[in-house]
Amino acid sequence: MKIAVIGTGYVGLVTGTCFAESGNNVCCVDIDENKIKKLNSGKVTIYEPGLEKIFIRNQKEGRLKFTTSLEEGIKDAVIIFLALPTPPDEDGRADLKYVLQVASQIGKLLKSEDYKIIIDKSTVPVGTAEKVQLNILKELKARSITGSEELFDVVSNPEFLREGVAVEDFMKPNRVVIGTTSEKAQKLLGELYAPFVRQGNPVIFMDERSAELTKYAANAFLATKISFMNEIALLCEKLGADVDMVRRGIGSDERIGKRFLFPGIGYGGSCFPKDVQALVKSSQEVNYSFKILESVMEVNDAQKMHLFPKILSYFNNDLSGKKIAVWGLAFKPNTDDIREAPSLILIKKLLSAGAKVTAFDPEAMENVKHAMGDMIDFSENQYEALKDADALLIATEWNEFRTPDFNRIKKEMKNNVIFDGRNLFELYQMKELGFYYESIGRAAVHLNSR
Repeated sequence: MKIAVIGTGYVGLVTGTCFAESGNNVCCVDIDENKIKKLNSGKVTIYEPGLEKIFIRNQKEGRLKFTTSLEEGIKDAVIIFLALPTPPDEDGRADLKYVLQVASQIGKLLKSEDYKIIIDKSTVPVGTAEKVQLNILKELKARSITGSEELFDVVSNPEFLREGVAVEDFMKPNRVVIGTTSEKAQKLLGELYAPFVRQGNPVIFMDERSAELTKYAANAFLATKISFMNEIALLCEKLGADVDMVRRGIGSDERIGKRFLFPGIGYGGSCFPKDVQALVKSSQEVNYSFKILESVMEVNDAQKMHLFPKILSYFNNDLSGKKIAVWGLAFKPNTDDIREAPSLILIKKLLSAGAKVTAFDPEAMENVKHAMGDMIDFSENQYEALKDADALLIATEWNEFRTPDFNRIKKEMKNNVIFDGRNLFELYQMKELGFYYESIGRAAVHLNSR
């Protein structure tokens, strides 16, 4: 099939590349001329494991193209995906201006002999498909196009991509959700997704509003599990329990499951914070108070700061001139995404208290440099960041941080002190190695480290 993808951000680039990989001809559109030049020159503009290889292959074979022209992009395309930003506006609602602007532009370009499916791939509030349809119809009627309602269908097809494994998620989805009441659209999209669900995972058809809400409900539920476990972790600290033991105990219950039960310093990224907030705002618009999600947001905001009082207390409430090494800047491993990253919240708090920060992250340092400039120092590797450090703060659970050279850590650092926001190490191990070690929801390892 011929497919257009409008927007070349995280979702758009993964979507376009993966559809090309299954044999479709894909043209991706973006108004950012510099980004399009980079993409056309073979440079992937985001970090996502496995993406570059298939990107280069499909571009070389002519199935994946990029343009700044919407007219060129949607020409001959039967299916048009809208993978556009929906950032929160001032009050937390999802801002649909980019989606609706492009919808109007599409309405100006549709021809009477064409049939197209316009698909909301972005995470959008309930009712967005209707707004997109109205914007397109308005432009068609202004051009006196007859039978305009038969020329297109608007569909909701939310993405469920996890950063770090997005290519695998797209190529082998555990489910595909498609919101449409159009039999014609159902048939075409069923054919489009057939290669991706050969193992029998379901393509679930439903109405547009239910599909829109499904995406928000999924992310909100996962965020709730994270905040719940973080609350349990705080309770463990007060009661003298070990959150890792509790996690294993409840995670073995198949009704609960093992995933999203790891305590830490809060969730971040482009999805959970924005989507939870947007669902709360959508609920308020229909006079419904979503109390659980309001608490989820409150817990997560507080959790991002949970380690700071521990660090401050260790240094007798004086961080002036103290050097803190930070391992991990991205909101999660295997991505360079720093949106809503807990690490940045902690770093800013440390700086405001007079500390000096030197950081290392395998992929996210360039993005942090753009965001923070020279406010902190950056290192070439994880051990260089430790030189003469008074303490190490672990903020992201990259695999290379899980089994480090502890003897080298002790050699490089001024003090054998670790504050672990991701519970990477075992308590007995830290005690045997001679570290002062504080984590989340577990007893601190107190030694004469100062």
